[in-house]
Amino acid sequence: MKNIGIYSKEFDKLCSRSFNRKERIKNTVSKIISDVANYGDTAVLQYTRKFDRVSIKPRNIRVTESEISAAFQNISPAFVSHIKQSIVNITKFHQQQILKSFRIKTEDGVILGEEVQALEKVGVYIPGGSAPLVSTVLMTVLPAKVAQVRDVYLASPPQSDGFINPYIIVVASLLKVKAIFKAGGAQAVAALALGTKTIPKVDKIVGPGNNYVTEAKRQLYGYVDIDTLAGPSEVVVIASKFTKPEYVIHDLKAQAEHKDGIAVLVTPSKEIANYAKEKVSGGYLIKVNNLDQAVDVANRIAPEHLELLVQRPHRFVKKIKNAGAIFLGPYSPTAVGDYIAGPSHVLPTYGTARFFSGLSVRDFLKTQSVINYSKKALEKYYPTLELLANIEGLSEHLNSVKVRLT
Repeated sequence: MKNIGIYSKEFDKLCSRSFNRKERIKNTVSKIISDVANYGDTAVLQYTRKFDRVSIKPRNIRVTESEISAAFQNISPAFVSHIKQSIVNITKFHQQQILKSFRIKTEDGVILGEEVQALEKVGVYIPGGSAPLVSTVLMTVLPAKVAQVRDVYLASPPQSDGFINPYIIVVASLLKVKAIFKAGGAQAVAALALGTKTIPKVDKIVGPGNNYVTEAKRQLYGYVDIDTLAGPSEVVVIASKFTKPEYVIHDLKAQAEHKDGIAVLVTPSKEIANYAKEKVSGGYLIKVNNLDQAVDVANRIAPEHLELLVQRPHRFVKKIKNAGAIFLGPYSPTAVGDYIAGPSHVLPTYGTARFFSGLSVRDFLKTQSVINYSKKALEKYYPTLELLANIEGLSEHLNSVKVRLT
């Protein structure tokens, strides 16, 4: 591990990490988006051949019922039973996040309120690669389902055999997504944002991806809503002298399983620090004077995951201002949050935990203001309306009120 001080340039660089927009990636993605906008499915299939080295016919972009049945045949029944437990836990947690419409009535006859509506169409992107991100299907689709999004569509790049990983198909089927599409990369994001003959235009796109996927989400924001610009996975572990060193080591090593993952150990313990330096390659070690200073360091880093491997960790929770998710105590490794605990593991990275939250039901809801004035209320507030309209020089705004009172 690299030992860095809290007043060093290395620490400042760690705290100011951000999405790196390489010009080459930016230009490539811009071309892909333009091609999908102009040529639809044809462009998606061409880029699938180019990047995934798989040839797919237009009629096979959408996963068929027979392919879904085959996927179930290719997995063990035990997988389904275990996944169902995760579904129960994740659903139960997200049901607590549902927003409710409301109305406020005043004596003047004014009725004000807010109407909560779910988004109609959401696209979920699930990366391909050597390992199927089954847990990400759960953590993106279920919050949308709890929010009562009408149609959830899933896109994932095909494997070399031309099919999507069976585990991803099975979980998506269990969650009753509207359709699954064999499309990956920036071209899949563009197709979901703009719509093609086969892939519908959605209102929001969620889910992680590589730099090309992230850049596509950035460029298409405005055409469609997105969850966040995701970066490498991050963990900060705050460990005291009472922590079992083996817990610390394995939690830091778990980060190394993520491509470009960032692991940071913050500790006042000389013994823990020395043990970690001996056992862990990569990552950062920050030695502090006490746990309060460790919390300050964590708040400056604003990590995706923050573990408090200390005695009585609950006493520090309110002091944590910037973290995507906080894991308390020796038996709450980040793996629990990744797979089964309940909160979505789609969390802010790059230090954006300073102002972003993890994916939730609220991300799939929108609100509409409701305003209902009586004539009595309009008369009461006319002087204020008149004053503001005159200051802003909007005479017709004022006339639209006057005509109702004469």
